[in-house]
Amino acid sequence: MNSEASQIDRESKNEFNQEKTLQKEIENRVKAVLFPLLAKYGIDSEDLEAILKWKPIALILGNYSSGKSTLINELLGQEIQRTGQAPTDDSFTIITAPAPEESLGEIRGTTLVNNERLPFGSLKSYGEPLLAHFRLKYVNSPLLENLAIIDSPGMMDSVTEKGRGYDFLNVVGDLTKLADLVVLMFDPHKAGTIKETYSTIRNTLPGTSGEDRIAFVMSRIDDCDNLADLVRSYGTLCWNLSQMTGRKDIPRIFLTYSPMASRNTQALDVWVDERKELNQRILKTPELRIGHILHHVDKLANELKMVIEAMIQFCRGARRLLFRTVLITILLSIYAVFFLDLTMQNFTGFPKETFLSALVESTIAVHHLLIPALGLVSSVLLMTIVFTQLLLPYYSRRYQKNLDRLVDLSSPYREHIWSLARSRVFNLLGKITFRGIFGSHQKNLDMLERFMKQELQMYFEKIK
Repeated sequence: MNSEASQIDRESKNEFNQEKTLQKEIENRVKAVLFPLLAKYGIDSEDLEAILKWKPIALILGNYSSGKSTLINELLGQEIQRTGQAPTDDSFTIITAPAPEESLGEIRGTTLVNNERLPFGSLKSYGEPLLAHFRLKYVNSPLLENLAIIDSPGMMDSVTEKGRGYDFLNVVGDLTKLADLVVLMFDPHKAGTIKETYSTIRNTLPGTSGEDRIAFVMSRIDDCDNLADLVRSYGTLCWNLSQMTGRKDIPRIFLTYSPMASRNTQALDVWVDERKELNQRILKTPELRIGHILHHVDKLANELKMVIEAMIQFCRGARRLLFRTVLITILLSIYAVFFLDLTMQNFTGFPKETFLSALVESTIAVHHLLIPALGLVSSVLLMTIVFTQLLLPYYSRRYQKNLDRLVDLSSPYREHIWSLARSRVFNLLGKITFRGIFGSHQKNLDMLERFMKQELQMYFEKIK
């Protein structure tokens, strides 16, 4: 038996090492190819950089009586978090094992958000009201060597931003971007009826976490008096989830309980396997890490692609406008060289002999070239100023008012990506310069498409 356990442990460690090697390879390629392009087009890569910084994260959300802390304690086999029917902890608590150079203990919010090795720098903007309720606990647990679990304050109905002192839902949004697994917990007494839960599912999660990274859980099923009571609670939760997600198909809902807190574990034996499956899914969060990274890279790459496509279309039009301006400049220059002095002679009598007549009579001298040269230079300078200060800015503002003309919006997916990329293009057009219309956008697009079609696709194939 010991030999079998050792074999499983070796296989697990080998798999972990392979995943870390693959993650490092992906990270290096993303930093080499994608990050420079993102910076060039003004797309923020901070969220992706934060994900790449640290270990996998499981975020536990739910109302104050849903059993979050109980689940964590049972999972780790230690009394890490306080439990109770009433709110017992109003902090975001990160629980993980220390690295070899770190020691057991607790780190408070201000230190956390200022640690460059940790991915929580974005939370600094919420200020002291959040940082006073944000901490990290280093605990002695082999299960957490490559995993961090975040326990969260219980969601409520009546709490407002003013009451908490910070924007709770935005903080949840920032943390779900980092999390490789989001566990959303409910209890039979409040099966999806909490206001903050509704806002999280309806508004926050769709933009910050993929469906494959969310686990719905109804805990404390031992509180139900009988099977009929459980069915009613489960049905209520299913109905509420359908309203919150807007989906007809209901996602998988794990049913679980705590043997330590249950009044009658014998009646709940039928749910033992499901409880174990939930615990295993949380502990296997690291397996979701590479998929999480790749989906984030794919999202950024597609957003970047639409930005570049829009800039290519814009610059093509700008160059056509420049071509027409150059034609007008050439015509104006021809007039300035051959007919400007003639026009001046008709109105003022000066000069006595024009450049054209001197050219015909082959008597050209230096003084014949003075007015044509000044006219030529003035024409070029005038049209340069007209194009750079009037025509190009006007052209840019015209497209800023109707950006949708720059891209193909033939599918709902492209419409969604464009909703993310639109503001980037608006900002780029506001800064466009004469040199900018000759930018290497097509070259950048070709490089990006090669990365997406070859390397990114290859990495997705590896994690299937």
